[in-house]
Amino acid sequence: MFLGTPDAGATVLRELVKHHDIELVITQPDKRRGRGGQLVASPVKVVALENGIRVEHNMEVLRTIAPHPGRIGVVVAYGRIIPTDILQICPMINIHFSLLPRWRGAAPVERAIMAGDTETGVCIMDVEPTLDTGGVHAVVKTPIKDSDTAESLTNRLAELGTQTLLDVLAREHLQSTPQTGEPTYAHKIEPQERFVLWNETSTTTWRRIRALSCFAVLNGKRVGLVEVEDEPAMSGQPGLINDAALVFAQQGALRLVQVQPEGKKTMNARDWLRGFRTTDNLCFDTSDQSS
Repeated sequence: MFLGTPDAGATVLRELVKHHDIELVITQPDKRRGRGGQLVASPVKVVALENGIRVEHNMEVLRTIAPHPGRIGVVVAYGRIIPTDILQICPMINIHFSLLPRWRGAAPVERAIMAGDTETGVCIMDVEPTLDTGGVHAVVKTPIKDSDTAESLTNRLAELGTQTLLDVLAREHLQSTPQTGEPTYAHKIEPQERFVLWNETSTTTWRRIRALSCFAVLNGKRVGLVEVEDEPAMSGQPGLINDAALVFAQQGALRLVQVQPEGKKTMNARDWLRGFRTTDNLCFDTSDQSS
């Protein structure tokens, strides 16, 4: 059986069904999205239905399944802690997108980019009732590039994790190794972390924009910061935008490449600036507007 929800889980499931029988998929319920509020299935559910696999939205159903010595569950970004009694019925392994015990928790990819880590990876680990503490079956590493965003890095990790998972499942016996080292925790991303106040260094802000869907506020309207470049040697008034699409931080500056003005599509930052009569004293808000 398979437990997962987002695109990364769908990537793994799509390949897994080619090599193994999946009797059940558990994923988060459909969510209302878009202006029409239509119910949209999770990416994992879409792949499951395409392959004729039974789908459930509540892992309580696992308590009704008879234990089977050959059964194992695979978890990829399901989004819920698995209780002990369910793990006794069905042992599970998890694809975790970090080099454990670094970045246990909800947002390992985002936190690794924000921290300036130069590498990360995938661990195939035993699922335990405690958070990401299980023994590790396999590890694969990958560098974090300056061009990486959370999306691009997650996609790469999903592909690496899929092949590593298949290699682990092909073993005659599953044997894990306890984690060693000092753990760090990838806490859930809070909404206010996506709001840029320009009160940090340009490098810190650049990493945050790559990790999160960040925005700033100009004249009371949100501007999505889709793509930026770090210019740490520059200096100026925090939040000030010049005609070269440079925005100054507390230290250094960011060059805007792609932005998304509120209510509009993503566009070239220079083209966006041309829409203003003048860029003189054009300045993003530096007071907290995140709420």
